Amino acid sequence: MLTSKMIKEAALAAGADMCGIAPMSRFDGAPDEMNPQFLFPEAKSCIGFVFRIPRGVQRGIEEGTQFYQYPSMAYGGINEIFAPAVLYQVGKVIEDEGYEAFVYRNTGARGVVSDMDGSPGNTLSPEEQIEINENAKTSTAHHRSVQFTRPAREGSVAPDLQFQFRIAAVACGLGEIGWSKMLLTPEFGPLQRVAFIFTDAELEYDEMYSGEPLCRRCGACVRECPGGCIPPINSGKKVTVNLDGKILEWGDIDMWRCYAFYTHAGRYYNPFVPKEVWDKNEDGSLDLMEGVTDIANEQEIMKVYTALQKYFPSWVGYNMAKCGGCIRACVSVLEKKGGCMANRFKEPLRTKKAWKLDR
Repeated sequence: MLTSKMIKEAALAAGADMCGIAPMSRFDGAPDEMNPQFLFPEAKSCIGFVFRIPRGVQRGIEEGTQFYQYPSMAYGGINEIFAPAVLYQVGKVIEDEGYEAFVYRNTGARGVVSDMDGSPGNTLSPEEQIEINENAKTSTAHHRSVQFTRPAREGSVAPDLQFQFRIAAVACGLGEIGWSKMLLTPEFGPLQRVAFIFTDAELEYDEMYSGEPLCRRCGACVRECPGGCIPPINSGKKVTVNLDGKILEWGDIDMWRCYAFYTHAGRYYNPFVPKEVWDKNEDGSLDLMEGVTDIANEQEIMKVYTALQKYFPSWVGYNMAKCGGCIRACVSVLEKKGGCMANRFKEPLRTKKAWKLDR
């Protein structure tokens, strides 16, 4: 007989750091295009897995000496190697007991709606869109939604369905969402990635987290975001979600702006782009990064990428991290101010004043 205990033991033995299980009913009321209940209508349980991010992959960014370990190890390593291996092993345990295991890794793929602003994919027919692309002789690589998708059957939703991982992790009792929209857990603060399995097995379920608040609402993430992407705590700009009676709130982040600054950081936090490039701002391509415009959208992102992509020092299959500001700020506060990461390490992440280029 398959039990939650068997699944959790298998998960930890395979390499996951935490595992929590939720009934699918906790997703009642989610928007159809992001509701995992549509993935597998017969599923009864959602199993969430946490994979810790080694704090040390942030060290190079904190010191300003090495930047690609974070995207390659924290994103690429977990998403592409470590998590899929665990999903595979636990999935076998579930299916050996006669139940189905719908494994769902973090792919970085696109959904039917944009993960930036919630807008739907292109509503033109494929034929019309192909004609437009052929005439323009170009297509953007920065769409954040699937462009040509249609529902495969009546009453269903269009592929590819991408649900909100952090909300699902909260549903599984693994933690809460902080003001910066990062998932926080009691064990690792903001330093983890997550993956899931959906199964038709009915299991014993974990309660959602109800301990001391993990987010201190201190505003460190707001202050240290190089792009000003996170609204102040008292601004009233927030997103509120009712998850099966548990109220989740986080800052209403300018996600397109965050996309630009995460990968390119701006004049004062990107040591790979010469000062002259920022000064010249040819054709206004860096207006978003330089504060000339407050408009952040797909078109502005394309301008930034076109101007700065050649200065990427290394490509690791994932967007090159130049920022990490909110995560490093959060870790620093949680270590020093009595938060959930206090006394975790012998020395704190931040041992000196955070660096900023003088230009």
